[in-house]
Amino acid sequence: MGPDVLAPLTVFGSVVLIVWIVYHHGAKNRREVLETVRQAAQSGTQLTPDVIKALGMPQKKKGGDIRAGIILLAIAAAFITLGYTIGAVENDFEALGIMAGVASFPGFVGIALIVMGVMFRDKPNDAE
Repeated sequence: MGPDVLAPLTVFGSVVLIVWIVYHHGAKNRREVLETVRQAAQSGTQLTPDVIKALGMPQKKKGGDIRAGIILLAIAAAFITLGYTIGAVENDFEALGIMAGVASFPGFVGIALIVMGVMFRDKPNDAE
């Protein structure tokens, strides 16, 4: 295995390793929280929403879809800028078209998330 194979394998392998570590750590934390809740329920302890929040159960943030959509649009814009910059340096703007194609994936997902976030956001309850 030469460096031409080992270098890309290391890059992609490290990404997979990082994702696995994050997933494994999150799953372990959730398992521990649920075990604590189970033990508390078996002992008859009352669990209020504040106690569950304090235990570290993940809370859905308001505007999460919109925030994620904006981040994905920024990533898409960064890909397009990278394509333009490569094209300007090489004096061949073929890279712009390629990077625009790559940018379309996070861009369209970002647009969909923003639209869903706007359509399904919680409306204030004025009737009360």
